[in-house]
Amino acid sequence: MNRYKGSKILMATLLLLLSAAVVFSLSSGPAVAQDVFTGNPIAKIVKETAPAVVNIDTEAIVQRSSSPFPDDPFFREFFGDRFERFTQDVPMRGKGSGFIVTHDGYILTNNHVVDGPDNMTIEVTLSDGRSFPAKIVGKDPSYDLAVIKIDAKGLPTVPMGDSDKVDVGEWVIAIGNPYGFESSVTVGVVSAKNRSVRARNLNFDGFIQTDAAINPGNSGGPLLDLSGRVIGINTAIVPYAQGIGFAVPVNMAKQIVDDLIQYGKVNRGWLGVYLQPLTKEFAGAYGIKTGEGALVADVVKGSPAEKAGVARGDVILDIDGRKVKDPGDLVVAIRQHLAGEKVELTVLSKGVEGKRMVTLSTVPSDGNETPARSEPVSSSKLGISVSPVTPELRQKYGMEGSGGAVITGVLSGSVGQRMGLREGDVVLEVNGETVKDVAQLEDILSRDLKNIAMLVFRDGRTFYVSANL
Repeated sequence: MNRYKGSKILMATLLLLLSAAVVFSLSSGPAVAQDVFTGNPIAKIVKETAPAVVNIDTEAIVQRSSSPFPDDPFFREFFGDRFERFTQDVPMRGKGSGFIVTHDGYILTNNHVVDGPDNMTIEVTLSDGRSFPAKIVGKDPSYDLAVIKIDAKGLPTVPMGDSDKVDVGEWVIAIGNPYGFESSVTVGVVSAKNRSVRARNLNFDGFIQTDAAINPGNSGGPLLDLSGRVIGINTAIVPYAQGIGFAVPVNMAKQIVDDLIQYGKVNRGWLGVYLQPLTKEFAGAYGIKTGEGALVADVVKGSPAEKAGVARGDVILDIDGRKVKDPGDLVVAIRQHLAGEKVELTVLSKGVEGKRMVTLSTVPSDGNETPARSEPVSSSKLGISVSPVTPELRQKYGMEGSGGAVITGVLSGSVGQRMGLREGDVVLEVNGETVKDVAQLEDILSRDLKNIAMLVFRDGRTFYVSANL
């Protein structure tokens, strides 16, 4: 009986506690739900920053052929001077984004948004509907950045952040005008940092990668952190992918913007190298023990770097005693120097560490015997087909020199495809060994290699690709 009463008392106590919990939950529920929504900073950030994001429309008149055979040499020869009658002037229009960086109308955007013929007109539309003609103040094609100016005062601006302090996984906001849909907002995270992109018209190291939706027309718009500060300038997308977009880190842009506004060109120091991150595969292939540094993928002819003895395949470890963890570190450090200043680089070259004293210069305004013929050969290890560098292939792919081996095919799903190799690439080196011809490339690839790093020539410049085999 006592046990029965004890059970009833215990049950009653549990019911009382449960009732109290329900009452507390009901009374506190709306407040908790309200905190979830009102605590979301994105709406507030967009409200404060969107007025400084602008829509950029460009238009230029270009000549287009109305002939069904515009490139037919026989057609041109047959019609002679009358061929010009088959051309007509047509408007070429473009859209992009930008954001205001000063209250008196200086706007930062991408160079490719405003790049065009001399007759191009640029119109900027603000979020309040006002439109202004704009003029180009200065451009920096190497970083795909440009500054334009409108005649207006008291304009809203977006504060600049610090892209070095951004962490992978951090929330970011993109604002722009994709496909002309003004002031569109997308949200995502920083997917990666220091990404290298190799495309026909874009070769850049140090991109911020994000999965915030970026589409054509977003170019030049800001990538914001949750403090409402710009950490990047949206620049490029992978058109066949979802959730892969790239932005120029704002720390790279800060110095460039100041130069373009003050001088109309980039007046900062220039080293003259193309950089890549130092991958584990490359380090393994070259026997490099350090995991930090900036890999020199190519050196511009006649540049300060070449004059100082910096070469392809070198790894830059520090500058003026400041450690270089990745290419972004080196770029930021160089940008802090003016043309004519000297910097000391610590360079790892073919396993030997040494010093290079470099006198920086200004950024430029632009940036043998033929081997015997043989049949193309294939590499099952990489899944590629290669051929000697013939005059026909040099002309077809715009190659320089006669050494190396031309990739004529890449098997889908192969190691070569995963490395980023494609038809028309010229393999110049493998693991630091110069490739003179197809036979030598075959010999190198037939060895028992754990890691492979290739120096490849494409679209007028060289870069490295690597993989673990």
